[in-house]
Amino acid sequence: MKKIISIFTLICCILSFTACSSKEESVDTKVDDTTKEEGVDFPTKAIEIVVPFSAGGGTDTVARALAESAKNEFDESVVVVNKTGGGGAVGMSEGANAKADGHIVTMITVELTTLPNLGVATFTYEDYKPVLQINADPATLTVKADAPWDTLDEFIEYAKEHPGEIKIGNSGVGAIWHLAAVGIENETDTKFNHVPFDGAAPATVALLGGHIDAVTVSPAEVLPHVKNGELKVLGVLSDERIEELSEVKTFKEQGHDLSIGTWRGLGVPKDTPDEVVDILKEGFMNAANNEDFKEVLNNLGLGYKVEDNEVFGETIKADQELFKELIEKFGLNN
Repeated sequence: MKKIISIFTLICCILSFTACSSKEESVDTKVDDTTKEEGVDFPTKAIEIVVPFSAGGGTDTVARALAESAKNEFDESVVVVNKTGGGGAVGMSEGANAKADGHIVTMITVELTTLPNLGVATFTYEDYKPVLQINADPATLTVKADAPWDTLDEFIEYAKEHPGEIKIGNSGVGAIWHLAAVGIENETDTKFNHVPFDGAAPATVALLGGHIDAVTVSPAEVLPHVKNGELKVLGVLSDERIEELSEVKTFKEQGHDLSIGTWRGLGVPKDTPDEVVDILKEGFMNAANNEDFKEVLNNLGLGYKVEDNEVFGETIKADQELFKELIEKFGLNN
């Protein structure tokens, strides 16, 4: 009888141990599944970079170089899609309203902060989460080499004594280089005669021909003519001097707290998960640090400036406030 009880007890212990093991295995499996669900499976398809300007332009060239540099950074391919119209408004509007899963990334530019304030776009900078800044170019106040002003102070003094006489060319009313000249007016209490052109290049040609007195455009537009002695730069609208014009003082160094220019970077819809933004930031940061990508920007004459999403976000917000004030003050909004 005792033998039968012992066998029965042994069987019960075995069954109990088996049940416990099964229960523990079930718990472990559940934990593993939960961990997997908490992970980020991204990307699961090609990443599209939306360029809000036409193919072949500076922004498009930068985007394609970045996509090429990023080809080994993600498990999926990176492609560029052009969405043109409205001076960048169409593409940035589509990018802001895309599915917020990180597969649609937009090459956002300074127009993200100018177009809405001009009343020609319904989106705002808050419709985007910044991912990464990759470029920045300040405006330069440039005149002919034989102009009667050799310093910024001389230029401003003349402008004050002859309000509305100095003709400054820009890339179109409300465009960034027009707003740069407006910013100078606002900071120095002067008044210019703004002459719009269909881009910075035609404005620079007009300056070379003596049809206007100055331009406020990027260094890339004027640098070749500065080097050959046809033009001179009186001041750079940036926080620090730029390498290409290292001998030229900034406006801030000359007593005028003004920094205006253009920039390019990547943004995603505002509801995109932070974990996805982090993956995009890391991958594209690596791509932007690639020497081949740096060389493309250098060959285009564009300023290389890579900043993470937090710093980029601060830049965007600062420009939003600056351009909102300028556009409203000078009545440029529709």
